[in-house]
Amino acid sequence: MTAPHVSLTDPTHSSFLPPPDPVRSPVTGWTRAHWEAMADRLLDGLLPYASRELAQYRLPGRPGHAGSWSDGLEGYARSFLLAACRIAGSGGRVPPGLVERYAAGLAAGTDPEGADRWPPIADRAQPMVEAASIAIALHETRPWIWDRLDDAVRQRVAAWLGGFVGARANDSNWRLFQVVTEEFLASVGAPHNRAEIDGGLARLEDWYRGDGWYTDGDGRKFDYYNGWALHLYPVLWARIAGPRADPSLTEVHRARLRAFLGTHQYFFGSDGAPVHQGRSLTYRYATTAPLWAGALADATPLSPGRTRRLASGALRHFTERGVPDERGLLSLGWYRPFLPVTQRYSGPASPYWASKAFLGLLLPAGHPVWTAPEEPGPVDTADAYLALPAPGWLLHSTAADGIVRLVNHGSDRLPPPPAEAEDSPHYAKFAYSSATAPDTTAPDTPADGPATGPDNHIALLTADGTAASRRGRIHPLGAAGRRAASWHRAVLPGSDEGHRIGTTSVVHGPWEIRIHRVEGPPGALVREGGWALADDSGPLTGAAGPGWALARREGDGLTSAVVALHGWEEPGAEGLPHGVVEQVRGANAYGEYSATPCLRLSGHPGRPRLLVTLVVLSADPVRPCDPETLRARAGTRVTAAGAVVVRFPDGTEEEVPAGAGSG
Repeated sequence: MTAPHVSLTDPTHSSFLPPPDPVRSPVTGWTRAHWEAMADRLLDGLLPYASRELAQYRLPGRPGHAGSWSDGLEGYARSFLLAACRIAGSGGRVPPGLVERYAAGLAAGTDPEGADRWPPIADRAQPMVEAASIAIALHETRPWIWDRLDDAVRQRVAAWLGGFVGARANDSNWRLFQVVTEEFLASVGAPHNRAEIDGGLARLEDWYRGDGWYTDGDGRKFDYYNGWALHLYPVLWARIAGPRADPSLTEVHRARLRAFLGTHQYFFGSDGAPVHQGRSLTYRYATTAPLWAGALADATPLSPGRTRRLASGALRHFTERGVPDERGLLSLGWYRPFLPVTQRYSGPASPYWASKAFLGLLLPAGHPVWTAPEEPGPVDTADAYLALPAPGWLLHSTAADGIVRLVNHGSDRLPPPPAEAEDSPHYAKFAYSSATAPDTTAPDTPADGPATGPDNHIALLTADGTAASRRGRIHPLGAAGRRAASWHRAVLPGSDEGHRIGTTSVVHGPWEIRIHRVEGPPGALVREGGWALADDSGPLTGAAGPGWALARREGDGLTSAVVALHGWEEPGAEGLPHGVVEQVRGANAYGEYSATPCLRLSGHPGRPRLLVTLVVLSADPVRPCDPETLRARAGTRVTAAGAVVVRFPDGTEEEVPAGAGSG
């Protein structure tokens, strides 16, 4: 298994959890009691790091770019959101001192002369993010905290939150932080600006791309911010606004959330792992927040039993792998500490946006999401593929190994042109999954750096093979059925000349066939990588031969393979080039050791070259993964009209018209 994996019977990690309930929860065994116990564990783990007056939590780790003062506020605000779910969900019947602890922090943090005072809210500053969590928590715990505060403290809290009025937020999901904060101010009769609330909600309309999908600001910025921000805050805003909310607008938001959840449910593997794509992945099981939002707003197509199965599956997945750690803390990482899944804004307390996963506790214990028997998720029961035209993605999953794979032909997180076409390993790859992570930059740097790993990428290489072109800006050409396509301009390091690479992906079962039309200078090297596998136990098994390469993880048999189907023959030579397996250390969130199978072509002819590759990620013991079988059963033929007919290893064929993927 990916490391670290710990048994729930290990008393050092699970003594705080109740026994599983196989009757009510036959898939995960987890119930509301497990969620409450986990919330208590996370809140207790923070106590040793509280400031004297309880207004800040100064956790160990690399500071965020806003500095340690802001990081301390972040620790308070994000854990207050967790505490609010616990307090409100139990009607105030919580472990001793929890209510008093966060009430004391409010008094101290908003004292402008106090030693524990919070940094003020200013234009585009990090306290804007944290103010939203505080506002939501205050609303949800109003009978137990806000209504019992001294008038002077209430006035100070309103004054601190009021720093949002007239301030300028980043033009992204941050606009919604202003919406919920000022709506809370309105709810308590404090100064606010209704035009700013309405303007933030209106801006959300500009980013809607259909089928439940938003881009997080202008450009093609599709990731989990759809779920834990762009859909979530409108639901929380409506809870705060109550009768002040426009019912027609809230219904629009509910309909979009319902559409989003119809596809979001496919992003979780059978082991509970979410697909590893996008930024801020250190929030981990916050990916489940929109599931609970759908239940809170009565805006979900999912049954109560499926909602809980998906959410509990994700929480259990990370718990089994040592999250939180032995101190009860959420680290900057995925399983273990791993900075490349963070961003420069990430501070030691940033992972506590995972608190959003606990919004389900706001639903009463008698709600069907807590009482109905668990039902399997869509990945548990059958193979599936799903085209998502708005983000330009294909999902394909397999029930035998429970893996979800995301094929990316649309999300690059770049502002519109003329912004520079940089890339990130969590956006620039052709594919992501629930069982793998991309190889990233050095382990002491955040993921804002370049996507240097060869995995799930086709690149032109410099003559010495040491530097590769990036994917850069992705130009989507559509996603429908079992196909998606895009093109990008590959630029060799040290050159200003761009070379067009058009790609069409066709998926079936655990397989993806990529059809590339590659431009490049004569004699250029071309490299394509498959999936990067990772493990903590030691170097992975690798093998390579003519036109193929393979990496395998011994513990669970997870296999990554690439097989040349067409166009990889070396000019002037007989046969196919020998595949290679590139192995590195410290570059993967799933383990210390990682390996990527690759194909290389050492002599581009200088005119567009058609390359077809079979890419495999599978732990299915039945479907073949050995290269000889794959080569014998899969294939490609080009028709007289230039169409490409691909054949998968099980004999399934699909024809891709001439010019598809070339734009």
